[in-house]
Amino acid sequence: MYTTLLQALNRVHPRAWDFVQLMRLDKPIGIYLLLWPTLWALWIAARGVPSAANLAIFVAGVFLMRAAGCVINDYADRDFDGHVSRTRARPLASGRIAGREALVLFALLCLASFGLVLLTNAATLWLSIGGLVLAASYPFMKRYTFYPQVVLGAAFSWGMPMAFTAETGELPAAAWLLYIANLLWTVAYDTYYAMTDREDDLKIGVKSTAILFGEADRAIILTLQGLALGCLLLAGARFELGLYFHLGLLVAAGCFAWEFHLTRTRDPQACFRAFLHNHWAGLAIFLGIVLDHALR
Repeated sequence: MYTTLLQALNRVHPRAWDFVQLMRLDKPIGIYLLLWPTLWALWIAARGVPSAANLAIFVAGVFLMRAAGCVINDYADRDFDGHVSRTRARPLASGRIAGREALVLFALLCLASFGLVLLTNAATLWLSIGGLVLAASYPFMKRYTFYPQVVLGAAFSWGMPMAFTAETGELPAAAWLLYIANLLWTVAYDTYYAMTDREDDLKIGVKSTAILFGEADRAIILTLQGLALGCLLLAGARFELGLYFHLGLLVAAGCFAWEFHLTRTRDPQACFRAFLHNHWAGLAIFLGIVLDHALR
């Protein structure tokens, strides 16, 4: 299937696959990790019945902004990726795409996302500016701070308050519990991701929470995941979520426990599998929210 898709894209344009890889459309894990929390917020804000328009807007927005984030991330890292075994073949690092081409693509993706936001309301429009600033600044943080994962968490969570304002025109205080929960969870799983590149990052001077946490990395990740679940429990109480929501949290807790066990040797491949596995935790929570509203 991969070969067939590559051949089809090459018939469209010989460089099409390079841009698909730059936007990471061939690796949808980032879409899932951004999509599930956005849908948590949208479903809760709409009490289980989001408008078809907002559902389409936010799903499309997730695809566009995740792609834009990948493009600007690779642009920021174009001088570093060539020194990391996992990333040296990326289109910008290998020279298959020029820096100016990446910036044009980033601008086009952001404009398309902004066009979607214009279909919502003024409150959501103003919030979207903060989301753009976070998405554009995150890739550069690893040069200056050991907390780039926190900025990523803030960016990956920004669609949640936007979902509330788009659906209801308001932003209740309890929505920030969802935001904080997702921020904590994102720092946790992106630290697993950073652990896969820790040795290379130390050589080239790139900073991350994986380097900062050191030997306490797995314990801190598990603590962050536990705190995220705690914030979700508090949010569930405020939004009067019931049995199925709590079952979803229980499944997510099981996912986190399995990841902790999987990474006991800190093997880079195991850490990468743990990162990927977080998709199932996010999906379980989303299904819990959907079932809780549908069957109450």
